[in-house]
Parts: sequence; structure tokens; C-alpha cells
Amino acid sequence: MGDPARFSVRGGANPHTRTRWGRRRSVNRAVAIRQWERLRDLLRDLGVRILVIPPERKQPGLVYPANAGFQSDLDQEKPLSEKCFHLANLLPTRAGEQPIYRRVLEEAGLRVATLDPHYRLEGEADFFPVGPCYLLTFGEIERQRFVPTLALPPWKRIYGFRSDRRVERLLEPIVAPRRILEIELLLEAHYHGDTSLCGFGPGREFLLAYSHAVTPSAWNLLRETFGDRIIELEEHDAERYAANSFALTQGSDSLLLLPAGVSDRLLGQVRERGVTPITVDVSEFLKKGGGSVKCMIGDLGPVEDGVSLGPLEFRGVAGA
Repeated sequence: MGDPARFSVRGGANPHTRTRWGRRRSVNRAVAIRQWERLRDLLRDLGVRILVIPPERKQPGLVYPANAGFQSDLDQEKPLSEKCFHLANLLPTRAGEQPIYRRVLEEAGLRVATLDPHYRLEGEADFFPVGPCYLLTFGEIERQRFVPTLALPPWKRIYGFRSDRRVERLLEPIVAPRRILEIELLLEAHYHGDTSLCGFGPGREFLLAYSHAVTPSAWNLLRETFGDRIIELEEHDAERYAANSFALTQGSDSLLLLPAGVSDRLLGQVRERGVTPITVDVSEFLKKGGGSVKCMIGDLGPVEDGVSLGPLEFRGVAGA
């Protein structure tokens, strides 16, 4: 997790970070810190060991470490020294985070690898396991800019998406023999795949999915692959980033940490699949930064018992 003491909107690179007039939103940092601490404490109470990225004034996006990269052997219980974390190639306004992630992860004992920098991939936000497959979510990567329109305001912001479809050829040998499904995104408000799709339950066999966030061909592929294991999200829940949830297994128990405000109907559908839903309020991170529960967690997967995460484990929040 990323210490929120310096959380702010710097680049304004997704639709949640700006007002309809294009101005960057202002973060209520005191609220953000309280919400972050509740999420941290909830995870700790559930037995999760937490590695905290220290704050950096020029890198407020560190509070969203789901973009840091991905663990190729995510759900395998191994010593940290046998796990390999592949660093993400982030958009320019967040590229300065990469050396910070490398330093912290290496200090904790993980092996760290890089991908060809010519291919954009924003970590497990766009590349994550569901059942026997990995989903690679992508969309057109554009130069972010304002363009004139015949409306009020007389301009709009072009955001585009974050990961390059062509990166698949680099990912295939890393996760082989698991199949990679290419899923094209449509809605800039759901600019990462983990804002509209989430694998959960034993073996991540179930899928929360917002059909309107992906192309019709991608939706057909998901339906063909996962069938009745999909819970199709309604607009109310999709807008609250219900898919941006964190799946957790404790022995034989499966949990799903969802953002507060999702519908009772959705919580019931999760329970029907033998998974316990838990909600937590991280609204300041969604409303101001465009990230919810999962965005705030970089999943390093299970490690063998007795393994320390080093001096940063349970680090306190500066300024809290």
C-alpha cells in the first residue's frame, strides 16, 4: 500500500480527477488518511502483512500501487526470494514511481524484473488472473489533451486508456501455459480493466463484470469463457467501482473487500457464491483520484509463513 501523506491530484489523467470544467480536484487529505488507515487496519485484522510505500511529494500516485506492476506467480505460496515482480511501464506523469517501487520491493526481498519500455502496461490494473486465464485489458493510448466542442464547457478532455495491446507477446512466456484473453475497453471512466472486471472466490473462479465498459466482442469472449460464473454489474454498482475490489483467501474461506455504497443485491450475489463480502469506505480515493479498494492494494500474493517483509512492514502514516 502507498502512504497517503502526500496524496493529491497532480496529473489529472483520468475523468475522476477533474471537474466538468477540466480543473483538477482538490483532495481532502485528512479524510483520505482516515479512510486509508481503516482499509489498512481491516487488512491487518484479516491477517494480511502490509508493505507500505513511503510518501514522495512529487509522486502522489504512489497511493495506487496496483499500477506498480504484477506478480507472475501471484497465487502460489513461495518465499519472497522466489517470487518475481514485473514493474509496470506507467504513463509519463507517473513514470517516476518505478524506481521507488523497485527500491522498496528489492529491500523487502523480492526479485524485480522490467518489461520493454516501448510497450505501456500499467501493472495488475490491466493484467490479472481470472480462473485459469489472465485478462489483458487495453484501449487506445492517446496524448491527453483538451479539444474544442460545441457545448458547455466549450472543450472536453481526452484521456484515452493506459495499456498497449501489443505487450501481450511479452506477457505470454511469463504466465505460460495460462491463456491470455484480450479485452478491449470502451469507457474512459473505466480506464483500467480492474475498474470493471474482478476475479474472486476460490481460484478466482468468479468474475464481477460491467458489460458496458468493454467492446461487444470482448463481452462475448468473457461470456463464452466464464458463462454463469459472471456476476454482471448494474450501472449503480459499476459507477461505484464495485469491480475494483480485493479478493482474499484465508484457508478455506474466500473474502471480497468491496467499496462502500454497492447494492445489497450485489452483496447477496457474492454471498450466494460462498464468498463473504466486506465493504469499506475509500470514497475520497475514487472521487478525487479515480481509484478504489483494489487500486490502493498491490497484490504480492501469499508467502511462506515466517517471512518478514522488512523494516517497512506496518509503517505508520506520516502526518496522520
